[in-house]
Amino acid sequence: MELELPHITTERLFLRLASKEDIPAILTFYAENKTYLTPFSPPWSDNFFTQEYWQNQVENNYLEFINDISLRLFIFSKNSQKIIIGLINFSNFVRSAAQYCNVGYGLAEVEQGKGYMTEALQAAIQYVFQELNMHRIMANYMPHNQRSGNVLKRLGFVVEGYARDYLLINGKWQDHILTSMTNPNWRVNL
Repeated sequence: MELELPHITTERLFLRLASKEDIPAILTFYAENKTYLTPFSPPWSDNFFTQEYWQNQVENNYLEFINDISLRLFIFSKNSQKIIIGLINFSNFVRSAAQYCNVGYGLAEVEQGKGYMTEALQAAIQYVFQELNMHRIMANYMPHNQRSGNVLKRLGFVVEGYARDYLLINGKWQDHILTSMTNPNWRVNL
């Protein structure tokens, strides 16, 4: 049986993998939000803001999904499905005895405070738990990014620890609060 690409809908949003046709919208999203996202992002590669980079990235995202490595979703408003307002990346899929992944996310500056990320993450997590049968999702946030911490808390993520100098963000090693959520309906696939 072939794995279907996810098309996740919520009351106000539509989430899916990007296609080549989305590259201009991806570039627009990052150009418009570069200043806002930089303090929360790993260093951008030299060619990150180019068409060529995203042509490769879109193809890699598709291959990683069908090979059970990651799921990289872009968030669109149902009212304007040509404009990207955010992203959710489930990465580092580990199977066998572990059955976990990490999640990271970002939302356009102008869309902050509307509940979009909570709505999008709730639907995406449901997909990852039900369709991909992950047992555990881990999310980490910088202590000064309380907005992100609040989203995770609302969704039911539990704080598990504190990691000093955990990730290189915006050119500086940053501490992170470690959280996770487990799938209460996880099933053994024999």
